[in-house]
Amino acid sequence: MGLLLLLTGTSAMAQLPFDLPNPAPKDGASLFIAQCGTCHTVEHGAQPRQGPNLAGVYMRKAGTLPGFHYSDGFAQAEFVWDDAHLDAWLGGPQRLIPGAVMLYHQDDPAIRRSIITWLKDQH
Repeated sequence: MGLLLLLTGTSAMAQLPFDLPNPAPKDGASLFIAQCGTCHTVEHGAQPRQGPNLAGVYMRKAGTLPGFHYSDGFAQAEFVWDDAHLDAWLGGPQRLIPGAVMLYHQDDPAIRRSIITWLKDQH
């Protein structure tokens, strides 16, 4: 079925004579750049931004990137950044590490999964 358009302020409606394709889901790289890239980089050897450099983050012990000053909550973290912990972190940083300063959270599990899969490739 074609896209139904309703013009605001009028009762005029039009239907396209063809179906529009569903937009393709964004790839992990695009999602990372748009949602994480302001605060993080994934370039090996690059200086951290507001958040730590995430190059090689997959399977790295939380809170251990040399040269980055982590919040106090990371001192208690005794895990590595695997799929489950990255998913929990992106879904609610303060639930995983109380006192975390990252304000971003992503409610959509598919978007989190795309970002995590891409981060794994940056290892």
